[in-house]
Amino acid sequence: MFDIDISELSRRSGVKASALRFYEEKGLIASVGRRGLKRLFAPETAERLSLIALGRACGFTLDEIADLLDGPDIDRARLRDKAAQLDRRIDQLTRMREGLRHAADCKVPILTDCPHFLRIVKAAGHRRRRYRAEAV
Repeated sequence: MFDIDISELSRRSGVKASALRFYEEKGLIASVGRRGLKRLFAPETAERLSLIALGRACGFTLDEIADLLDGPDIDRARLRDKAAQLDRRIDQLTRMREGLRHAADCKVPILTDCPHFLRIVKAAGHRRRRYRAEAV
């Protein structure tokens, strides 16, 4: 296949040209030349952009994605670690969802009088303090 210019790659992938230039600067993708002032990319770059999008959706940073894609194969141990992180986040979100459902359906006239709801609030406050301390 023939190389495609940056505007065509942007159209095909849905990634803005400015993001493509940034990805190239970060070493995530590479142009193969120029046609006039426009960068040219191999058609396979669209597949690499799909891998980058998948990595972002999974919570990898661009630097982590660059590391993962740098080499002949993707580091599977890092994929397992990220999957475990996602499992923990899914568990947390599931508990939050169930707490919200309980709060919405609770028959107590004043929600702050519900012991179950107060436990949820207390747990959320505890996690918030812990995350804030870790960020410092």
